[in-house]
Amino acid sequence: MGAARRELGAEARRGRGARSREHHRAHPRGPSLRSGRLERTRVRARQEGRGKGEDLHRESAGSRPVTAETLVKAVRSTTPGRFGEFGGIYVPEILYTPVLELAHAFEEVRGDHAFQETLQRELTTFAGRPTPLTHAVRFGEAIGLTRVYLKREDLLHTGAHKINNALGQALLARRMGKTRVVAETGAGQHGVASATACARVGLQCTVYMGEVDMERQRPNVERMKLLGAEVVPVASGSRTLKDAINEAMRDWSASVRTTHYLLGSVLGPHPYPTMVREFQSVIGRETRVQIQKEAGRLPDLLVACVGGGSNAIGLFHEFLEDRAVQMVGVEAGGAGIRSGRHAARFAEPAVGVLHGTRTQVLQDRAGQIRSTHSISAGLDYPAVGPEHAALQASGRVRYESATDEEALRAFDLLARTEGILPALESSHALAYLARSGAARAVRSDALIVANLSGRGDKDLGVVLAARHDAALDSSGRG
Repeated sequence: MGAARRELGAEARRGRGARSREHHRAHPRGPSLRSGRLERTRVRARQEGRGKGEDLHRESAGSRPVTAETLVKAVRSTTPGRFGEFGGIYVPEILYTPVLELAHAFEEVRGDHAFQETLQRELTTFAGRPTPLTHAVRFGEAIGLTRVYLKREDLLHTGAHKINNALGQALLARRMGKTRVVAETGAGQHGVASATACARVGLQCTVYMGEVDMERQRPNVERMKLLGAEVVPVASGSRTLKDAINEAMRDWSASVRTTHYLLGSVLGPHPYPTMVREFQSVIGRETRVQIQKEAGRLPDLLVACVGGGSNAIGLFHEFLEDRAVQMVGVEAGGAGIRSGRHAARFAEPAVGVLHGTRTQVLQDRAGQIRSTHSISAGLDYPAVGPEHAALQASGRVRYESATDEEALRAFDLLARTEGILPALESSHALAYLARSGAARAVRSDALIVANLSGRGDKDLGVVLAARHDAALDSSGRG
């Protein structure tokens, strides 16, 4: 069984010369997957061609166009679970059959009218969909961009987009006969959404959370407990999201017969990246209808923050084949790229395997996972979803970064100009717009939609602490 039995998440192995076995083969006790089946021989990864679309950003104005062939090859996976050279299933033997069973169950519910009807009803009557599209007039004027619209996922029950996926997976887990759910959380929003969904459908819930994140997101810890979840502190490693995923996967490995792992982002082995994307794609579908009703056409630019990338892919996916629509994902620049204290995977690209998938991973020359830093717990993760890695490689989506300081300024600006407290995660997307507007890197009249993926109530302690530290610095600390 070799390297496939190595502890998940222990290290990221470089894409070239990787020694891990990818388990795309028939398992003697695995289910028949029919139309959703996985390739039964090892898949040779190949890098797809780089195509670039017409860009609103002036420095890229001469790029060659994205072709339908580029999109089909690099973005639409020809093999389930694959996005060009990224994705796949890299798991220990004990999880191989459960992953296949989950893939089979997910393919079944995609075409099941009763399941989809139940999910839609829960999203509408319980979660609060559809969410509105708000024209941020004063915020736009302040940054020199007159047509900025916010997709208001912050107005959902539990305060973020995470409930879209949590409800879908909880209903799927119940259908599969599971009685318990395990989940990881960074900012606490996915943990709260998982606890909420489990309470709604009648499942036990255990949430793993790094001790560092528990300290900076204490209100969400208490919310999870009030909702009936067991919150387990993770003291290993960096004590953040990466380590919480490690522990959740260990728990799942030991309890697969009764337990479903409710992964919160477009990460992990197949079918998770596809499944989470499907549950989050409601964001883009609604946006498409709303912006055309509001402005009479599709947007010029979509912007969203990217940690694992579920809110971003939920917005982007509906527009991937609309070549005139540009898209920018914004990573956590932390203390600045040159400082080394950040979580911007595309700033220092290196292909590796982490938590069951092949993608872009922050790692050192020896292939060991690097420590990450962000003021935003939800973006503080060393890998990105494999579909985002493919979108970046194809040139269809640009990926930028915003620093902690820029995110804090954007948080303040939206609060003062629009009366909205954005999550620090979402503030990174707003920071990119503020920087682009000031630099005139985006046309002032461009029609823009930014995904406001969550509300900032949870971040008040972090924001106030940052202000206090800044005040001490300005007064000559030490």
